[in-house]
This record gives sequence, structure tokens and C-alpha cells, in this order.
Amino acid sequence: MLLAGYSRSVSAFQERQLSTFQRLSRRLVPRHPAQLIVLGFVLAIAAGTGLLMLPVAKNGVGGASLLEALFTATSAVCVTGLITVDTPVFWSGFGQAVILVLIQVGGFGVMSFGALLGVLTARRLGLRSRMLAAAETKSSGFGDVRRVLLGVLLITVIVEVALALMLTLRFQFGYGYPFIEALWHGLFHSVSAFNNAGFALYSESLMGFVSDPWVCLPIAAAVIVGGLGFPVLFELRRQYRRPIHWSMHTKLVLVGSAVLLVAGTVFITAAEWTNRATLGALPPGDRILGGFFQSVITRTAGFNSIDITQMHPVSWLGMDILMFIGGGPAGTAGGLKITTFAVLFFILTTELRGGTAVNIFGKRLSRAVHRQAITVVLLAIGLVVASTMFLMLITDFGQERILFEVVSAFATVGLSTGITAGMPPAGQVVLILLMFIGRLGPVTLGTALALRSRPVLYEYPKERPLIG
Repeated sequence: MLLAGYSRSVSAFQERQLSTFQRLSRRLVPRHPAQLIVLGFVLAIAAGTGLLMLPVAKNGVGGASLLEALFTATSAVCVTGLITVDTPVFWSGFGQAVILVLIQVGGFGVMSFGALLGVLTARRLGLRSRMLAAAETKSSGFGDVRRVLLGVLLITVIVEVALALMLTLRFQFGYGYPFIEALWHGLFHSVSAFNNAGFALYSESLMGFVSDPWVCLPIAAAVIVGGLGFPVLFELRRQYRRPIHWSMHTKLVLVGSAVLLVAGTVFITAAEWTNRATLGALPPGDRILGGFFQSVITRTAGFNSIDITQMHPVSWLGMDILMFIGGGPAGTAGGLKITTFAVLFFILTTELRGGTAVNIFGKRLSRAVHRQAITVVLLAIGLVVASTMFLMLITDFGQERILFEVVSAFATVGLSTGITAGMPPAGQVVLILLMFIGRLGPVTLGTALALRSRPVLYEYPKERPLIG
């Protein structure tokens, strides 16, 4: 009897301990999809930082410092491309391979990548995995997550393999690279291009290929495809012959991308046409190619075929705008996304015309989208302005260069006027935070805003303050 009573008391004590542990676990482990996505990216960056700090990841004696490894890992996972050390010189083959894996995981989405592994191994997904993948890929529902993930994988493999093959052939037969070196360069730049990362295996990025359309145009095409976003690619694959049935989202991304590509090409080419340090010393055809390539890259990726440090300040300002807008949602592009600014444009035109409802391509825009777009843009502007002012206080660089660097980091573009490595540690930490927020901000904020919507049981009296 005494033994039985003792056993029951021990069991009760273990149950109380277990219930206490479970309660603590529920409090410590985030449950909201946006919080879990952030945690996933943090863990991926931490793992990448640890690997890059290994002596084997760096050329020469010793390993990378914590800040060097953290900055590079964050830039790779957030598919940005900003660097504080010269990638082909500082990192060994192992370190470059780690960067490549981090780019692929970050471009696909950390949670989406984990869910994809679950699909490929267990061939099923739990509810939490479906929620996370749906939030990260902007899927319409939990039921189609598996199909979306496999579709993303298929598109990724097709584009990256095709581009890697083209670049490998060009490097081998056009520049005399040995096959293994040509294959590695082709694969690395293919993954970096499609994921809009902008990491390159050349100290001057792609400036050595400014006049080579066989390198610039395939890379630009991969950047454009990755920057459209997977929802647009899925819809084009299903209904490419029936534009009338395309959704408002697809039409906005396609039209906006075309307008920005043309406008960016004309602007950059015209602004740098006589600048002999960038486009001015090239033949006219190569100037147009260089302007087009930089227009494509500026909105989302971090390659450069001309010397960004020697560009005219007005070119930097125009590129700030292109970087801030970015590419399409739910893809590998950065920025605040084309759809966000397209919504604001149509709100503006409707207000100027005296309209009551915002209509786009024959459809009425939801008023909830108005508030979301305005919220995202205002928060982003506030963050960019505050970061620029802080960096102006702790550095001696000019405002134009600092603003360019801040926008490039926040929009996860990766272009630089050459001041990244010269930033003090506090400045580099600011850029790390900007890259992290820029990669996750639109996703997490959009998800949070969507899930916070709830019915309102009452309304306050309406009043109109004076505007303007």
C-alpha cells in the first residue's frame, strides 16, 4: 500500500512537472506564422554564421570574425548581396558553397524549404507546416500548399539549370575556363541571379562582361523571372493564352514590371551616356545593353556591370526609387513590391479624378488593401529615414551614398557605392538589421495585417479634418 501510494505521488509530481514544462514551452515557442517565419530565418542566419566562421571557410590563416560571418550570412539568407569582404578572395571554395546554399534556402524561403523537405521525404505536411508555407508563399489556402511548393521547386530547377548551362558554355568556350571552373561559375551565378541575390565570384561583380550579351541577357532574364513572383508564374503557366482571365495581381505585376524596366533603362542610359567612368566609353549598342542590365538589376538583384561608385548622384537617386519599389510579391525579389506602389498610384489617380471607389482593370479594389499599402510604405519610409540619419551621425560619408546604401540594404538589392566595408561596426549592424527587416518585413507585416482583421461591433462618429 505504501509503495502504491508513493508511486501515485511520484506520478502526480511528474505530471505537474510536465504540465509546467508544457506551459513554459507554449509561452516561449511562437505560435503566429509570422513569428515562426522570423525564427526560421534567424536560425538559418545563425547556422550560416557558424559555418562561415570555420577556418576552412576562409582563405588564408584563421577564420572570419563574427561580424564578417554574420554580415555575409545575413546578406545571403536575405538574398541581398551586400558584402564587407571580397567574396572570391576572402572565402574559400567551402565558404562560397555555404553562401550558395544560404542563397538558395533564403530565396526559396526558410519555412517553405523546410516544408518542401517534408513533402519530398514524408510526402505529407502537418497543419503548422501548411500554415507557415502558405504564409510565406502567399498560397490561397492550406490545401494547395503541397502543389505550390512542388511548383516552386520545378520552376526553380528549370530556370537555374537552364541558366547554369548557358553560362557554363559561355565561360568555357568564350573565355577559355576549364570545364569544372566554368561549371562552378555558371552554377553559382545562376543560383545567385534567379534568387535575386547578386553575389558574384568576381571582385568587380560583372563589370568584365558589360559588353557581353551572352552573359548579361541570360542573367537579366533569370532576375526578371525570379522577380515576377511565383503566383504570377503559376498563372502564366496555366492561362498564358488568355490574358483576359489574368487576375488583377498578375496584370499589375506584369504591367508595372514592363513600365519600370523601360523607364529605368531610359533613365540610367541617358544619365550615364556621357559619363566615361561608366557607360560613356562604350560603343552606343553596349551603352544600351549596360543601361538595360543595370535597370533590371537595380530593382532587385545586386550585380553590377558598370562602376556604381562612379555614377552621377542623380543616377543614385533614381536608382534609390527603383530599389525601393522592387519586384513582385511572393518571389525572390526585394523592395516594397510593385503591387504596393501600383495600388497607391491608382488610389492617387482616383482621388484626383474625384472617384469614390478604386477600380483597376475592371475590378474594384478592396479598402483593406488601401490601408495595408499605406501602412507598409509609411513604415518603410520611416525606417529608411531613421537609419539614414543615424548613419550620417556615426560616419563621414555623404548623404547620397548613405541613402543609397540604406535603401539597397532594406530593399535587399545589394548594390553599393563602395562604402559598406568602410562602415564602422555599428553601421554594419544597422545594415544587417535593415537586410533582415527588408526581407521579412513585407511578409510578416502583410500576414499580421491579414490575420488581425476582425469584425467591428461599433463605429465612432465621422468627422473630416482639413487636408492640405
